[in-house]
Amino acid sequence: MVPLDTLKAWLLEDLGHGDLTTRLTVPEDLVGQAVILAKERGVMAGLPVAREVFALADARITFTPLVEEGMRVEPGQEVARLEGPLRGILAGERLALNLLQRLSGIATLTRAYVEALKGTKTQVLDTRKTTPGLRALEKYAVRVGGGRNHRFGLFDGILLKENHIRAAGGVAEAVRRAKAGAPHHLKVEVEVTNLAELAEALEAGADLILLDNFPLEDLREAVRRVGGRVPLEASGNMTLERARKAAEAGVDYVSVGALTHSAKALDLSLLVVKP
Repeated sequence: MVPLDTLKAWLLEDLGHGDLTTRLTVPEDLVGQAVILAKERGVMAGLPVAREVFALADARITFTPLVEEGMRVEPGQEVARLEGPLRGILAGERLALNLLQRLSGIATLTRAYVEALKGTKTQVLDTRKTTPGLRALEKYAVRVGGGRNHRFGLFDGILLKENHIRAAGGVAEAVRRAKAGAPHHLKVEVEVTNLAELAEALEAGADLILLDNFPLEDLREAVRRVGGRVPLEASGNMTLERARKAAEAGVDYVSVGALTHSAKALDLSLLVVKP
């Protein structure tokens, strides 16, 4: 998921010349045990990454997950146990927890959206609104939470947005240009902001249509007009309540930028239990 060189750089960012506090207070040869605890209810994600962090901190550390990725945890529950040199455990603690908390927060929020759409056909998508350097991990966390990834970046999908449409001179011309040059395996999705643009996108032959900030009544009308000819994605201020209403209107997908740009970190802690 993350190149080892990247993890090493992140670890060195924290360690710098070394962990001064631990070096002064913890004997070099002291071996012990520690646990990672959940302090609130949520969905776990990132345990394999945490294992790699501790292995980089000290290869002698044994990291044992006590729950599986995607499992819901409760306050006070142990999610992993560590054994090995305490200096290494403490060196890797903050980076491992930072990543676990961030990824688990994303998985937890994603699960909330997935559960809010139960009973409908609608699937939850993420967006490119990710933290620089963490995109692969954050999109992984979305999958752990039960959501689906939209395109990973600008290189692996075609999504004509407002500025592309303005630069091309309109919806129809933007779609025409994209379809004329697109690789055969890529579909052309176009973002529309009203029903008139929706009609233009349909006529131009768009493969998917994103309904951006449509009022709920217009979402319903869009679904009716399209009649299943192309998949429809709804986006814009997708709270849990609005996502549910969009799903009930009949769209195929809701895309939620908040999954990765506004997820609250899950509260976790590491505690030495046996020095």
